[in-house]
Amino acid sequence: MPDHDSKHPTDSPTPLIELVDVYKAFKTQVVLNGVNLSIPEGQTVVIIGASGVGKSVLIKHIVGLLQPDKGEIVFRGQRIDQISTAALAKLRRRFGYLFQLSALFDSMTAGENVGFPIRQDGSKTRDQIDRIVAKKLRLVGLDGIQSKMPSELSGGQKKRVALARAIALDPEVILYDEPTTGLDPVRADVINELILRLKKTLHVTSIVVTHDLSTVFKVADRVLMLMSGDFIFDGTPDELRNSDEPRVQRFISGHASDEDILELDGAA
Repeated sequence: MPDHDSKHPTDSPTPLIELVDVYKAFKTQVVLNGVNLSIPEGQTVVIIGASGVGKSVLIKHIVGLLQPDKGEIVFRGQRIDQISTAALAKLRRRFGYLFQLSALFDSMTAGENVGFPIRQDGSKTRDQIDRIVAKKLRLVGLDGIQSKMPSELSGGQKKRVALARAIALDPEVILYDEPTTGLDPVRADVINELILRLKKTLHVTSIVVTHDLSTVFKVADRVLMLMSGDFIFDGTPDELRNSDEPRVQRFISGHASDEDILELDGAA
C-alpha cells in the first residue's frame, strides 16, 4: 500500500490518465504487477525507483508504445490499449515524449529535428513550420540554433532541442524519461526550470521518470515510488522526505541495503 493516507487530486471523478490493474512481464520477469494509477489534468507526477524496476516501461504503456498483458490504459475515458494502430497514431499527437538520450536525428539540423513531427502531421506550410520551430526553440531558450547539427550541440542543448520537438504539436501531456541524465547540476537545473515553465505556459500534464532527487523536490506535485511491480509510496514531496518507510528512506539517503550488499558480494 502507498505510504500515506491523505487525500490527493487522484480522487477526481474524471482523471486525464488511468492505469487499471496493469500487468506486464517480459518472459519470466514481472515488471508491472497490478499497477493502478490515476492522474488528473494539470498535475506533475514524478515516478522514482531503482534502475530496472519498470519506470520507463510504465510510461511507455501510457503513450501506447507498449501494450499491457492484462489491465486497462485509459486517456480521457478512452481505452487506448484497445484502439486501432491508426487511432493510436492520432492520439499520440496529444503526447510529447522526451527520451532519455534525447534521440535526435543526427542527419537533421536542430530546426529540422524540431519540425519533424509537424511535417509528419502534414497540416502546415513550410513557413508555418519555420515559425512554430522558432517559437518552440525560443520557449527552451535556443532560438537561433536552427541550422546547427546535433554534433555541434552540448548535452544540455540536445536535451532542450529534444524538448522543443516534444512540444512541437502542443501536447496535452509531456512524458519525461530521465530528463537530467548525463547533465551537470547546473544544466540539470535548467531542465527542471523548463519543466516548470512548460507547465505554466502550456498548461500541460507532466509525468517525469527520474533518479534525480533535485528534480523530485523542485518540480513534483506528487511523487510515486515503484518497487517490485507496484507503487510503495504515493504522496507529496514533503511526505516523501518525511516518510518512515525504510525502502523510501534508503532511496532518498542513497544507502545500500543488506540485500544490495549481499548481491554485490555474490557477483564478485
